Amino acid sequence: MIVRQFISWVRTAPAGERAEATRALARAWLISDLSDDDRSAAEGGLLMQLDDPSPLVRQAMAEVFARSATAPAAIVQALSVDQPSVAVSVLEHSPLLIDADLVDIVATGSCEVQCAVARRARVPVSVCAAIAEVGSAAAALELIENPGADLAPLSWDRIVERHGHLAAIRESMLALDDLPAAIRLALIGKLSDTLAQFVVARNWLSADRSGRAVSDARDRSIVNIAARARDDDMRGLVAHLRTTGQLTAGLILRALLSGNLDLFDHALVELSGLPLSRVTALVHDRGGASLPALLTRAGLPESTFPAFRAALQARDEIGFVGTVGGATRLRRRMVERVLTMCETTPEVSEPLLVLLRRFATESAREEARVFCDELVAEAAAELAYDEVGEVPVCEPEFCEPFAFELQIGEPEPSAVEPSAIEPYEAEPYELESDEVEFYAIESCEPERCEPRFDEPAPYQPRHREPLLSDLLAAA
Repeated sequence: MIVRQFISWVRTAPAGERAEATRALARAWLISDLSDDDRSAAEGGLLMQLDDPSPLVRQAMAEVFARSATAPAAIVQALSVDQPSVAVSVLEHSPLLIDADLVDIVATGSCEVQCAVARRARVPVSVCAAIAEVGSAAAALELIENPGADLAPLSWDRIVERHGHLAAIRESMLALDDLPAAIRLALIGKLSDTLAQFVVARNWLSADRSGRAVSDARDRSIVNIAARARDDDMRGLVAHLRTTGQLTAGLILRALLSGNLDLFDHALVELSGLPLSRVTALVHDRGGASLPALLTRAGLPESTFPAFRAALQARDEIGFVGTVGGATRLRRRMVERVLTMCETTPEVSEPLLVLLRRFATESAREEARVFCDELVAEAAAELAYDEVGEVPVCEPEFCEPFAFELQIGEPEPSAVEPSAIEPYEAEPYELESDEVEFYAIESCEPERCEPRFDEPAPYQPRHREPLLSDLLAAA
C-alpha cells in the first residue's frame, strides 16, 4: 500500500522531495524487515525511479546502494553507466561490479569515471591494465597513488610510455620505494629527453652537446639505480638496458670503475649467457688469463680489453678503501691508475683514452665537491656547538647593591608583633657624623662563570683543525 502511494505521489512531487523520498525508500529496502511482496513492490518502484528526469533522484539511490553488497544488482548496474555525477560513488565503492564491467566502463567512460574506478579499494590486474592502456593521465595518477592497485610490469611500462613526460606522474612514481629499477630508469630517460629538448629549443646548448650531457647523466643514473637493485630487480634492470641498447662497453667500464661489481657481473652474464657463478669465478681470477675469452663471448670490443684488465688489477691492488659515495661514483684512484696504464699501452684506441680522461675529470670534480660539502658541514656543526655552549644567563630579576643607614644602638627588629611592644618615647638628640656607619649589602646571587646578556663575552681562542691552505703554507 505504501509503495502504491509512493508511486502515485512521485508523479507530481518536486525534484528535491522526490530525491528524499527515493532515498528513504532505498534505505527501507536495505534495512527494514519487509515482506516479500513489499520488497518486490519497493524494488519495482526504485527501478521506475531510474527513469526519473532529475539526476538528484538517481544520485540519492546511488549514495544509498554504493557500498552495499545486498543492493539490487540491476539497479547498481544501471547506476554505474549513468552520468558521472550519479555513477562515481557506485564505481568507486560498489562490490557488485565485476572486473569485466569495470574494464568496459574504463574503455568507454570519461576521465572522471576512470578516476573513480582507479580509486577503488582493490583494483585487479586487468582493470589496471585497461587504465594504463586507454586511461587518462589523471586516472593513471590515481592508480599510482592507490596502494590497492595491482599493477603488472607491463602496465608500469605503458604508463611511463604514455604519460612519462608529465612531471606529476614522474614524481609520484619515483616516490614509490618498491618501484622496479627498470621502470625508474625509464622515467629518468623520459626526464632526460624532456630536458634535452628544452635546452635545445632555448638555444642554450647545441643538439650534439646536449646529447653528450644527457648520455653521461643517464649513465650516472644507471649506476646509481643499480647500486640499490638486488637479485631479480638487478636482472630486470640489465635486461631492460640490453633491450634499449644502453648496455654498452662504456657503461660496463663505468660500473667497474665505480665499484659496482654487481652491475658488472650481471652485465657480463646477460651478454655472455653464462651463469652468474661462472662469470664471478672468471672475473675474480687473479691470473686474468680467462678474462679476454669472457669479454669476447660478451661481445665487447677488443680495444677495451686493456682497460678492463687494468681496472681489475687496480681493484685487486688498491681496492675501494677511502673512497666516497658508495658504489655510485667513479673512484678517482682507480680511474687515474687505469688511465696511466692505458696511456702506456700501444694497442689502446684513442676513443677509449678520451673516455677515460672524461672519467678522470668527472671523478676529480666529484671528489672535490664531496670534500667541500664535508668542510661546510663540519664548520656548521662547530658553529652550532659553540652557540649552544655560549648561551648567556638571563635572569628575571637582578638585585643591585644598595646601602642604607643603621643607627648605632638601635635594637635589631624582632619577630614580636607590633601590638605587643609598648610605646617608648626617646629624648631627641643629635648624632655625630662619625657615629653613622654605612653598610653595603651585596647581591645574593652566586658567582657566575657565564657572561650576562648585557655584558660582552670574554674572548676565548678556539682550537680548530688545520685546513688544506694551512698545510700548504707550512710546507
